[in-house]
Amino acid sequence: MNIVIVESPAKAKTINKYLGSEYQVLASYGHVRDLPAKDGSVQPDDDFAMSWDVDAKSQKRLNEIARAVKDADRLILATDPDREGEAISWHVLEVLQKKKVLKDKPVERVVFNAITKKAVLEAMAAPRAIDVPLVDAYLARRALDYLVGFTLSPVLWRKLPGARSAGRVQSVSLRLVCDREAEIERFVKQEYWSILANLQTAAGAGFQARIASYNGKKLGRLDIGSKAEAEEIAALLNAATLSVASVESKPQRRHPSAPFTTSTLQQEASRKHGFSAARTMQVAQKLYEGADTGGETGGLITYMRTDGVQIAGEAIAQARQVIGGEFGSEFVPEKPRHYSSKAKNAQEAHEAIRPTDLSRLPRDVARFLDPDAAKLYELIWKRTIASQMESAVLERTTIDIDAKAASGQAGLRATGSVVRFAGFLSLYQEGRDDEEDEESRRLPAVANGDPLTRMSVETAQHFTEPPARFTEATLVKKMEELGIGRPSTYASTLQTLRDREYVKLDGKRLIPEDKGRLVIAFLESFFDRYVEYDFTAALEEKLDRISAGELSWKDVLRDFWKDFSNSVHEIKDLRVSEVLDALNEILAAHVFPDKGDGEDPRKCPACGVGRLSLKVSRFGAFVGCSNYNKEKLDGKVPNEDPPHCGYTRQLTANGAGGDAEIADGPKLLGQDPETGLDVTLRSGRFGPYVQLGEEAKPKRASLPRGWQVSEMDLDKALQLLSLPREVGPHPEDGKMISAGIGRYGPFVLHDGTYANLESPDEVFSVGINRAVDALAQKRAKRGGRATAAPLKELGEHPDGGPITVQDGRYGPYVKWAKVNATLPKGTDPQAVEMDQALALIAAKLEKSGKGKTAAKKPAAKKPAAKKPAAKKAATKTATEKATAAKKAPAKKAATTKTAATKTAAKKPATRKAATTAADDGS
Repeated sequence: MNIVIVESPAKAKTINKYLGSEYQVLASYGHVRDLPAKDGSVQPDDDFAMSWDVDAKSQKRLNEIARAVKDADRLILATDPDREGEAISWHVLEVLQKKKVLKDKPVERVVFNAITKKAVLEAMAAPRAIDVPLVDAYLARRALDYLVGFTLSPVLWRKLPGARSAGRVQSVSLRLVCDREAEIERFVKQEYWSILANLQTAAGAGFQARIASYNGKKLGRLDIGSKAEAEEIAALLNAATLSVASVESKPQRRHPSAPFTTSTLQQEASRKHGFSAARTMQVAQKLYEGADTGGETGGLITYMRTDGVQIAGEAIAQARQVIGGEFGSEFVPEKPRHYSSKAKNAQEAHEAIRPTDLSRLPRDVARFLDPDAAKLYELIWKRTIASQMESAVLERTTIDIDAKAASGQAGLRATGSVVRFAGFLSLYQEGRDDEEDEESRRLPAVANGDPLTRMSVETAQHFTEPPARFTEATLVKKMEELGIGRPSTYASTLQTLRDREYVKLDGKRLIPEDKGRLVIAFLESFFDRYVEYDFTAALEEKLDRISAGELSWKDVLRDFWKDFSNSVHEIKDLRVSEVLDALNEILAAHVFPDKGDGEDPRKCPACGVGRLSLKVSRFGAFVGCSNYNKEKLDGKVPNEDPPHCGYTRQLTANGAGGDAEIADGPKLLGQDPETGLDVTLRSGRFGPYVQLGEEAKPKRASLPRGWQVSEMDLDKALQLLSLPREVGPHPEDGKMISAGIGRYGPFVLHDGTYANLESPDEVFSVGINRAVDALAQKRAKRGGRATAAPLKELGEHPDGGPITVQDGRYGPYVKWAKVNATLPKGTDPQAVEMDQALALIAAKLEKSGKGKTAAKKPAAKKPAAKKPAAKKAATKTATEKATAAKKAPAKKAATTKTAATKTAAKKPATRKAATTAADDGS
């Protein structure tokens, strides 16, 4: 029996049908090992030794593979034909060798670019060994991403609370989005005017021409800057005699684009079908792995992670056949088209993405596919066929026109093009991200000296537009141009930026969130080299050279780590205040925009004395007055000079909260009819909110997600301030059900059980039946709080006892012994790692004043081995303990109180910090 290993069960199922009964195809379900999310997984001091971990699911798969291999005659590793595929084969082989099940069995590596019977059988007949340089390139990328994330992210957490992670490719991609946004903010619009003349030939054919010169001076698009200039030129044209000065026609040939690479497929699928990069890759994966098309199962496209632009000779020949049959012989070029590869490394340059069988027309397979798969297959088929079709032939015509009057002379120009032979354009035309005015209109036949009749002259005012924000398609294109990332990284990098809430999608446009801009400002201030485009591209090139066998992967790591670790060490003692000063400077235009009234944009609008500045809390950054003092706000210290100013707001007045109109102070909405108190709309550190009155502790309510500041009125504000509202008694026990809006959104509450509602508006209308049903579903889902399984198990606390992530009535929290520490808002429970849990537990203990006393409780069971000591400790009376406690010096008590915090601080951050393949696609 021959055992064949592939990644996915779908791929295994398809290949099983091609091979005989002597083969058994098993799936590894992707990567079987990964670097554990803790410090020490990569050890620079031990020649970059790497420790690999196998999770429970992967262990089960590996055990099944090991059992099958133990009784097999041969092992065939048939994972994907790229760096990641090579790495999976290497990992599987390493594990099997450690399990000692291979012995002297032959091990072969086979690769195929398409899952078809022909491709698979040809690959089986030409096995090779594991490609060591390709594995080395994988190891280098994985180590680099780990070292950057696990070294840089903890610095972010300490110096910039609220920031989540940094990554080698992730952060540079984020910088592109942030730089574009800064460019938009700095943009100063410029007024300009256009002048168009509607003309007619002697034969009555109409066309349009634009102004090109005035009194001997050539005019560009922006050269007419005022209405007066435009009217002066228009007056001349209205009085002028018009005639044709010259006519020039030039033939042009437009050639088809190359077949799809990963990035061009993502771009075109976004333009034509609105697919995200991630969605495009999901659908392409299904097409690659295979589908049943009427009794025949096989892959419909070749491998979809590639930067190669050439296709196989047999595919070219088949494409030419299809073109002749479907479009006619005149659409088949004399010679086949060959495209040069853009790949920087031949080892990773595969065939372009194409259908495995070009005679399989989109209309024939559409009924076997879901709508998205059918759309993507048609797009790939059209692009591939068009790439081998005859060029389009166009004729571009330019007509220059003289306009002569007593007051002066002007020149007009009309341009247009005519398609003489459509060629590939009859099938496919590449989309554009930002459509330009292509002067493709057809012009009438005229000759030099022909008189023209003026029908009208139009002037129009315009203003220059700032550069467009990136879409996913244009960002991928820019990353490819700069050499940042590789085909397998684009989709996962973009997804990570959205998951980290560093960017958001507005329609198709990527807009950086304030959190993302803070991270980039910090990195540019203190780690500028590592977010430089050229540096990242140069590092990518080195990694490509590793896979080509030209560089040693450990030499590359040594060179990188030496400078990187020194840079991190240099800012270790940097104070948070110094960080904020730097960010205040670099983000001034964004956070403190000039209002144009001559006032200092950083002057506090509340007290008029303090200066606005960035401030940080465990929930992230906000803007506050320099006289802001939380101790004074809470009444813990006297409110003496300088007086406390409680003014705070979100980072930007036009940020996610949309609270520009209340950034400089509260907006009066009206008076509460019951109390007569003012109801105001305000901006705070956590966003816009409404407030009743001006008492020491007034009633407040935050605007729920989806509610806009511009739409707030007195009625809506009173609705919010009336929460929670009573829905009615529960039919089973008579206890009241209430509805409200909390930290995690709208809810109904009964006897300690919270159930989420779909929208904030439902809070004001939910009835007893809907509330009871929602609560019943929540209880059924949880099965009772006492028996609820943890969302995630993190491991043992340094002082003993398991640490878990649980789902509670107030949201997810970290649990250790009797300590429950709520997770910060927006934190993904599955993303929590040990270091963050330890920090939350330590903070909870310190806040409660329990210190190490609580921390040591689970550890009391450990010294069982030392029976005499344990017995002696057990015989101590409560009086003896109290006496010993009194004798303990005050210094020791203070140390005890913060011991838990120090325990967490001693251990370097172990959080999984955006270094996985999902972050940088490595």
